[in-house]
Parts: sequence; C-alpha cells; structure tokens
Amino acid sequence: MHDLPPDLPRLEVLRTWLQLTLRQVDARITQLRAEQAAQQRAVPPPEPDYRIQRGLDAGRAPVKVHLGDCGLARKAPGSSDAAARQALVAGVPACEVCRPDTELGILDAG
Repeated sequence: MHDLPPDLPRLEVLRTWLQLTLRQVDARITQLRAEQAAQQRAVPPPEPDYRIQRGLDAGRAPVKVHLGDCGLARKAPGSSDAAARQALVAGVPACEVCRPDTELGILDAG
C-alpha cells in the first residue's frame, strides 16, 4: 500500500490534516472562481461596427449613421453593416466626423 503510518493515532492526525487542507483548497477555488466571474463581468462589450442615431420625435426616425466608436453617438444603438448601409442608401445622412459612408464604400449618401 502507500507509505502511511501503521498506527491509528497518527492516521487520525493525518486524516484531520488532510480534511483541513482540503477545506483550504476548496475555499481558494471558490475565491478564484468568484474573482474570475467578476473580471468577466467587468470587461465591457466591444463597440458595435455602426450606430444609427434616432430623432427625439415620437417616431424616433433615423437621423444620422455613425461608426460604432464615434463619440457623437455613444448612446445610439448599435447596428450591423447591412443596416447602416441600408440607412445611408435610404437617405439617412452620414456623420460628418466619423464618415461611415466612406468606411462602407458609399460615396453618394444623404
């Protein structure tokens, strides 16, 4: 078998030590899992590729198309390349600062 003590008192001490060590290992695993989960929650989601800014009117019609990281449209919802392209082709103006129309290869938008 293993190199274990031959007598009961030393085996009981060893068993107690192993139980305490296992509790410490379990506590550390729990702590590391909690830290890892907190780090994953702390990572902000990536910027969307494009954003479509909407008006404040009741219809909330699109008023401008932006690149996803444009500082002028931080609160505008993200949109796909296709939705941004469709909005530009439909006549929604492109942001004059970030120029999503240039990024999408649409020269005659708005």
